[in-house]
Amino acid sequence: MSRRTHRVADLLRAELADLVRREVHDPRVAHASLLGFVDIDVSPDLRQAVVKVSALGTDEERQGTVAALEHARGFLRTELARRLRLRVTPELHFELDRGAEHSQTIADLLESLHARDESS
Repeated sequence: MSRRTHRVADLLRAELADLVRREVHDPRVAHASLLGFVDIDVSPDLRQAVVKVSALGTDEERQGTVAALEHARGFLRTELARRLRLRVTPELHFELDRGAEHSQTIADLLESLHARDESS
C-alpha cells in the first residue's frame, strides 16, 4: 500500500467510525460501540475501498451489521465526499472480518492442549 492510499485509508477509518456512531440509525448497527473497522484496503486509483468490519454478537447479528452498512453505503459515501473533499471518493464495500474468531479458536485449541499436557 502506498503512502497516499494508506493516508486515505486512515481518513476513511476515522470518518466512517464517526459517521456510524452519529448518523447511522439502523437498529442492526445499534451497538456501534461494539463495531470496529479493522482494515481498509484502498485501490491504487482510490476508486474502491474494501472495509473489513469486526462486530461482536452472534453470526446472524454480525451478518446483519454488515448488511446494514452495505445498505447505508450510498449515504456513507456521500457524507465522506462532503467531509473529506477528495477528488474521487471511493466506492465502499463492506466485509466481515473473522480474524478475532480465528484468534479465539486458536487460543482455545492451545489452552486445551496445555490442559491435556498438564493432566498427563
